[in-house]
Amino acid sequence: MPQTDLSRYNNAWYSPGAPAIKRLLWYFTNVLFFKNGWNPLNGPKVALLRLFGAKVGRGVRIKPNVNIKHPWLLQIGSHCWIGEAVWIDNLARVTLGNSVCLSQGAMLLTGNHDYGKPTFDLTVGAIVLEDGVWIGARAIVGPGVTCRSHAVLTAGSLTSQNLEAYRIYRGNPAVLVKERRMTE
Repeated sequence: MPQTDLSRYNNAWYSPGAPAIKRLLWYFTNVLFFKNGWNPLNGPKVALLRLFGAKVGRGVRIKPNVNIKHPWLLQIGSHCWIGEAVWIDNLARVTLGNSVCLSQGAMLLTGNHDYGKPTFDLTVGAIVLEDGVWIGARAIVGPGVTCRSHAVLTAGSLTSQNLEAYRIYRGNPAVLVKERRMTE
């Protein structure tokens, strides 16, 4: 029976999309300004994301303790909220539409490993959260997932599958629980 052999792990094919010096500068910027719980200032965070290549819309709110892997692979629409302790582990592109809410501790994970191979190969897939999507506190969105317009993933849930528009999903794995009805 084959066994996992991490000594043979090789992700040399993967490129983070920026030179080593840019990645190093971002590492320290991320630690000082984003992951730092003592920095409540929103404007400088948005400016720094743009400086490092992120596309960021108007009215974006970023709370303290946020961790962003590669801002040059990040697009954030207008009026998005990124809650405390959110982790955007974007080894691949992450796109947030307008008015997307990532609640406290939510995780967007674009990377995984092929557990079916002894070499535990890295796999990546882009994440797209369309307009009005809400990812609840401590919920996890896996690689390659698209959450359609105004879908909701409730607190503590996990999805590795696409979520349909105006639907609410809950659980691990997340399952459809009901339609999202919005009123004025």
